[in-house]
Amino acid sequence: MEPSKRDPTSSKTADVVIPVLNEAHVLEKSIQTVRTFLRDHLLYKWRVLIVDNGSTDGTDKVGRRLAEEFGDVRYLHLNQRGRGRALRHAWTQSDADVVCYTDVDLSTELAALPKLIDAILQEGYDLSTGSRLMKASRTTRSLSREFISRTYNLLIKTVLWTSFSDAQCGFKAVSRQVVNEIVPQVKDESWFFDTELLVLAEKQGYRIKDIPVLWIEDDDSRVKIARTAWEDIKGVFRVRWMLIRAAFLPKTQSRGAPSKHTVS
Repeated sequence: MEPSKRDPTSSKTADVVIPVLNEAHVLEKSIQTVRTFLRDHLLYKWRVLIVDNGSTDGTDKVGRRLAEEFGDVRYLHLNQRGRGRALRHAWTQSDADVVCYTDVDLSTELAALPKLIDAILQEGYDLSTGSRLMKASRTTRSLSREFISRTYNLLIKTVLWTSFSDAQCGFKAVSRQVVNEIVPQVKDESWFFDTELLVLAEKQGYRIKDIPVLWIEDDDSRVKIARTAWEDIKGVFRVRWMLIRAAFLPKTQSRGAPSKHTVS
């Protein structure tokens, strides 16, 4: 079925996860923006999951109030920090057919969100990911972040022999099968979670779709670029060593299909 002809009464469900850490000042506005967009543009049954992983600024009060006010919003709380930990918790708690996430700053234009979900529910992909590095993408960010991003993704391709274009865009969707079979294999609980998820899925033959996005850097981002980059580099070589070791282990039954990676 073509996306433009989707049945608005479809029983398929999608949970949109928004991981947050000390975002009390923007959370309500972002949730309202996401809810309005989903109501107007997503013809599946949907729900927004706020995952607070260790906030200390009152984010919990805002999140709980929003969940009480809106029946399509759910609030989850974790004492420990880590975006990967937050996504793992929310995705495994969900019973939706597809789970996805976007960062609370909404740096990625929401117009691409239905494409992420359609790739799985309509086109048969297992995982879809926003890309800031495709020719059709439109990105506004500092030269330093552009350099770091391109260098990091080149490192991944060189060391791990991958084909997806952008490992760290905070804009992804995965099928229920990926949640059940790939997410438990991911070791990282922080920013490298995204990369490890994509690498493990691709190596095991799951279908991944790259989707170009419009992305604007958030001036209020709390990401520690240098520290995050170093942790990601260590993660790349940890996964490389894991893949080398796996190559010498007895072969187990694979998913049955060769790895297929597609760009939109």
